[in-house]
Amino acid sequence: MLVTGGAGFIGSNLVKFLNRKEPAWSIRVLDDFSTGLETNLEDSQASITRGSILDEITLNKAAEGVNAIIHLAAIGSVPRSVAAPRSSHNANATGTLNVLEAARGNSIEHVIVASSSSVYGSSTVMPRVESDVTRPLSPYAVTKLATEAYANAYHASYGLKTLALRFFNVYGPGQRADHAYAAVIPRFISAALAGEDIQVFGDGEQSRDFTYVDSVCSALHSACLTITHSASPVNLAFGTQTTLNELVRLLETEFGRELHVKNHEARPGDVRASQADRTLLNTLLPELEQTELAIGLHRTVQWFLDNA
Repeated sequence: MLVTGGAGFIGSNLVKFLNRKEPAWSIRVLDDFSTGLETNLEDSQASITRGSILDEITLNKAAEGVNAIIHLAAIGSVPRSVAAPRSSHNANATGTLNVLEAARGNSIEHVIVASSSSVYGSSTVMPRVESDVTRPLSPYAVTKLATEAYANAYHASYGLKTLALRFFNVYGPGQRADHAYAAVIPRFISAALAGEDIQVFGDGEQSRDFTYVDSVCSALHSACLTITHSASPVNLAFGTQTTLNELVRLLETEFGRELHVKNHEARPGDVRASQADRTLLNTLLPELEQTELAIGLHRTVQWFLDNA
């Protein structure tokens, strides 16, 4: 198994998850450590290659002899892509093409790629169904649409068994809060622990389908075991819809005190609402279980406390 971006938040959680569930599996990680951390993999069993998916020689060497690739390497964040669209395109779109070419060149049977709910963009249909029209609002969303489109094209053109999973606001232990483009849950938790204001862009009524990282890891593990593939993208979320204001209230319950919120203007590229239709996911991975948001938040807060 090759995990690209395996030192990142989701990738490192996945490597440790696979170590626990499948100790006989040989895991390789390819990461350039531009956002991932070496410390994320300290307690894991994996062969680590430092390098970029844009380096075709290094990528092909890492892909030699593996049975499957889980492609997580990317430059995340909608605001980051608005600030630097070309680097997001290179890593996310061209990088995915390189990974698929490495799989084809090394006769690898199965490739799973990470797409994003951001591809739905300004679509007002709720919940989001995979067959809905996509209307990306940010360069990041466009790169993720390219990611899944390339995967589907390689399935149709070359018979490669691909699975493009649309992630919806994944959160959990190990997610960084120490940079300008941090995701909302680690930002909120970090601010609360520091006694600072919770910074909300917009009125806080924007909603998200938050997905706990262990549920994502479980889905990836199951998909690998069964060599699950699909000719179309698949939502990886459970149909929940939580506003940022509701998220703050859940965190107030977790911390046992009131948290002060400071509102700012909404950011360009951010979608107003997001909720997955899970019908196709249930069909492909029927045994996948949801982690309730309150439980996932508790585990995430505990991780922040333990690693403060």
